[in-house]
Amino acid sequence: MASFLSGFSFISSGVLTVISACLAYGLWQVYRLLHFVYTTPLRVLPGPDAPSFFYGNLKEISAVENSALPDRWFKQYGTHFVDRDFMMTPRLWSLDPQVIHYVLAHHDLYTRPQDDINFIAETLGHHGAFVVQGERHKLYRKIMNPAFGPAQVRDLTEVFLQKAALLRDIWAIATSQSQSPVRVNVNRDLSKTTLDIIGVAGFGYDFHALDPEGKPNELNLAFQKFLSTTEPGSLRMYLGAFSPLVKMLPSKRRRDMKDSSSIICRIGSQLVTDKKKEIVQAVLEKQRTLERKDMRGRDLLTLLMKANMATDIPEIQKMSDAEVNSPYHHLAEIPSFLLAGHESTNTAVTWALYALCKHPEVQMKLREHLLAVETEMPSMDELSALPYLDMFVRETMRLYSPVTAVVREARKDDVIPLSKPATDRYGNEYREIRIAKGNMVVIPVSAMHRSKEVWGEDALEFKTERWLNPPEAISAIPGVWGHLLTFIGGPRACIGYRFSLVEMKALLFMLVREFEFEFAVPVDDIVINTLPFRMPSLRSAPEEGYQLPLLIKPYKAT
Repeated sequence: MASFLSGFSFISSGVLTVISACLAYGLWQVYRLLHFVYTTPLRVLPGPDAPSFFYGNLKEISAVENSALPDRWFKQYGTHFVDRDFMMTPRLWSLDPQVIHYVLAHHDLYTRPQDDINFIAETLGHHGAFVVQGERHKLYRKIMNPAFGPAQVRDLTEVFLQKAALLRDIWAIATSQSQSPVRVNVNRDLSKTTLDIIGVAGFGYDFHALDPEGKPNELNLAFQKFLSTTEPGSLRMYLGAFSPLVKMLPSKRRRDMKDSSSIICRIGSQLVTDKKKEIVQAVLEKQRTLERKDMRGRDLLTLLMKANMATDIPEIQKMSDAEVNSPYHHLAEIPSFLLAGHESTNTAVTWALYALCKHPEVQMKLREHLLAVETEMPSMDELSALPYLDMFVRETMRLYSPVTAVVREARKDDVIPLSKPATDRYGNEYREIRIAKGNMVVIPVSAMHRSKEVWGEDALEFKTERWLNPPEAISAIPGVWGHLLTFIGGPRACIGYRFSLVEMKALLFMLVREFEFEFAVPVDDIVINTLPFRMPSLRSAPEEGYQLPLLIKPYKAT
């Protein structure tokens, strides 16, 4: 009996030690959080009260359609205000172009939030361009830039048009079998199209997502399952940042992620092996080593592998063997681009069709403009030379930017200069904003694109012609394209913006020439969701997920 009690006492003591350690760790984390929240230098700035300690203002923002709440707060509090993220973490919002430029230019000081980096690393791998920082990121950009330059995108335009033509033909068959307009969820079909495009352009793999016979594709199914496991902004993800134990808890999401990752790795390994064989065979046929001048390839995967195999490129300018030869890296690096490019382009074209339905006169004018082109397979230069198409794309990207805001986290204490003085919540004037390590800064993409101070009193209206004589104030917006923040700016601006724009123009060219579009439901039934992308759904059928049902019919010239 004594021996039994002694053993019980030992176990209880060990358990108590573990419990005490966990409690101490938890209390320490709570203390650090509260100290950070209530001593931040941002506390002097005006801003809304947070209705929830856990969610701050997050649920409040997401509950208002079309990311409209920040617009109201800018009107109420001025050019700068502070709201609260999860667990009351302060976030600075600013419409000052100088503040935005400063944050984007100092990309090593203001990075993706660490929680987001951890989430991306967990879902896409630890070597991707979305995760790496500093000199490693500069190397990645240097290696990948040629794949997204004008010459490479020019070569890929044919792929864009071929896949767009396949979608056109699928819709044409559907409309030919009906005497009345056919209802189509354009968001779903465009998603399949852009997935096919980026599969071929990114790593030479055709997902066959548009396959009209509906044949299953293992990689396509695995990648769709992989995408469905992502939970940006979830309570579990945030709690995982405070306690690693949360991440260890079993869940269906983690099981699905593991299963899909296993399939991606297996097929990725075969893709890498096949690509290597192709490159080596080409080198043997040329009877010389691979050099910098050979750095051409129709897909990003080929380009990355060639760059690492070239003999005249210094080792310091190459990716490590683990980064280039890892199958998961390639189907994690390139899907990093796929996640950004596939969803953003699909979303942009979806809203472009929404705008055409909402403004039939614009639809008619754009169609006339596109039908004036003699060829059905225009080059990149011919697409870029269509002025009304370009203005329409710009206005779509302004008013319906796929991403409504971008968040950056300060890696150390800093001071951000302002373009003009402002007043804090106590009536004191300030000319700079003090930032503490860990503070968040929000780049308000949609709010900047809808600012009446920048765009004029008609900022909320869809006006293609505004781009004939755009306001001078937009020249201060530090975007990489079109004086817009759609693709952000600075050293970490979207590397694939040319790719996305030409792809979008190719899809619109092929579809708008062929079909007339109108809403299949009352426009008031369409909900504009904004997290993580600006996506449509139906108020009458929220359980059906994202969709934009339109009625389409073949265009017949009168």
